[in-house]
Amino acid sequence: MTAQKIATVDPVWNRIRHEGEQAAADEPILCGLIHASILHHDSLERALSYRISLKLASGEMSEQIVRELADEAHAADPAIGEAARADLVATYERDPVCHRFLQPLLYFKGYQALQAYRVGHWLWQQGRYDLAYFFQMRISEVFGIDIHPAARIGRGIMIDHAHSIVIGETATVGDNVSMLHSVTLGGTGKEDDDRHPKIGDGVLIGAGAKILGAIKVGHCARIAAGSVVLEEVPPMKTVAGVPARIVGEAGCAQPSITMDQLLNGAI
Repeated sequence: MTAQKIATVDPVWNRIRHEGEQAAADEPILCGLIHASILHHDSLERALSYRISLKLASGEMSEQIVRELADEAHAADPAIGEAARADLVATYERDPVCHRFLQPLLYFKGYQALQAYRVGHWLWQQGRYDLAYFFQMRISEVFGIDIHPAARIGRGIMIDHAHSIVIGETATVGDNVSMLHSVTLGGTGKEDDDRHPKIGDGVLIGAGAKILGAIKVGHCARIAAGSVVLEEVPPMKTVAGVPARIVGEAGCAQPSITMDQLLNGAI
């Protein structure tokens, strides 16, 4: 029997390529950028490796080496590419300024920093700690986002604006979480143990919120902008203030998806 080759179905990547072709036709001056970043590659993983290498390379480490490390991570762990697709779709669905799939890949530093972190996290898991720290350093320098490579972050994550995000070493972030700029998931001391927050699935964290210590934030909770959270947050509650207190229900089943940050919906 003749073996048949069946093409892999990847609707996210197919849409990015289609949008890239259209963008190149609409704005010919960007043809070089779009071809190098999208159309030259045969998968989202390869495009991400190229984009990460372009951003993180420096005089201390060449684009080629960074790209080889990213390719190695994607080849060894398909979950990295799966998470990248979930993050991209989450950004498209939740960020009102995102109108095309190619925008996060080309322009959004929150998305790009998160995908670079995922490579650094893989390196950490392999015991290649110094390389992982190098990735953390360059992500912080280039994107203004400091994520420790040991932190555990789920999929379907949307980081809006993304400036001054800090996520500590023992922090965990569940699936389908949304956070805005200047969020800190930090510790409260210098002990070398579990000292950072545990964020449940579907949580919305407003701009400037600080969540400190090894505390749990329950699934589908809302953290109001500017809050300082020092105590555990029950599931599906809204907290606000300094220090944060429960001010009502979450207001909906999926706060991280609706992105509703108005407190009047929580009372």
